[in-house]
Amino acid sequence: MTIPRILSGTAHPALGDAVSEALGTEPVECEVERFPDGELQPVVGHVRGEDVYVVQPTGPEVNEHLVELLLLLDACRRAGAQRVTAVVPYFGYARQDRRARAGQSVGARVALDALAAAGADRLVVVDPHTPALEAMSSIPVESLTAVPLLAGTLAERTPPAAVVVSPDLGAVELAERYGALLGRPVTVVRKTRLSGSAVQAEEIVGDVAGQPILVVDDMISSGGTIEAAVQVLLAHGAAPDITVAATHPLLVDRAPARLARLPISLLLVTNTVPPGRIRTLPHRVRSVAPLLAEAVALLHSGEPLDTLLIRA
Repeated sequence: MTIPRILSGTAHPALGDAVSEALGTEPVECEVERFPDGELQPVVGHVRGEDVYVVQPTGPEVNEHLVELLLLLDACRRAGAQRVTAVVPYFGYARQDRRARAGQSVGARVALDALAAAGADRLVVVDPHTPALEAMSSIPVESLTAVPLLAGTLAERTPPAAVVVSPDLGAVELAERYGALLGRPVTVVRKTRLSGSAVQAEEIVGDVAGQPILVVDDMISSGGTIEAAVQVLLAHGAAPDITVAATHPLLVDRAPARLARLPISLLLVTNTVPPGRIRTLPHRVRSVAPLLAEAVALLHSGEPLDTLLIRA
């Protein structure tokens, strides 16, 4: 195996091309045929004996992109690839890491088992919603983070007095990482989720009166969590100068309209999924392609990812 080979699905070909360019390699040719009834049939180029990295985030439409990823992995394995790594910058179904009530499935475990069964030898993700992925997976999982990348931009753009805010209890550890990197205090909003898109923020732990705000989360899906957090922050006297940072800008359904109604001065995200829906908002997008390229280079050479993890 002399060079790593990058193969992109249809979920985010621009990211795959950027990773190939950063590595100085030509991407593997790939065509995804679509039958009239919606079936997918990928056809991959020559990969026999190669170390292949399939770049395919499973963002919206999650199910279609996940099935396509499974088929791509199987196609690479059947084409004789020596090793196949699934590079899934945004890993859909990570929120389903446990049963909240009887009768539910554990979607994260099902998706992980499917990746292994389809032929993946390893999985690379960026800021997964749950740290439990590796514990549930039968194949090695490499969890990268975009927090230092985003924090570097925030250090230049946010006011010195800004307070880092976790919009719910689940993002407290993430907020503390941002707070440590930026040297800023951390405040927590306690919320209750009413449905998949409806959230009620109830109280704040910390002081935000008169302060500019930096709300951080791993992803923005419907925008409900960010909207509820900002509303309760403003009600507690926070300055109407809000910066929002998140790794994964899913922005489904009415999310752009929801965020547009808020006094957000900057929405800072990465391109783990195509960030096209943020065009109507004041935003900046940081690319994770260099991070992924460095991880691929280390994995290909058999080196540990310690340097990337220490930097995080």
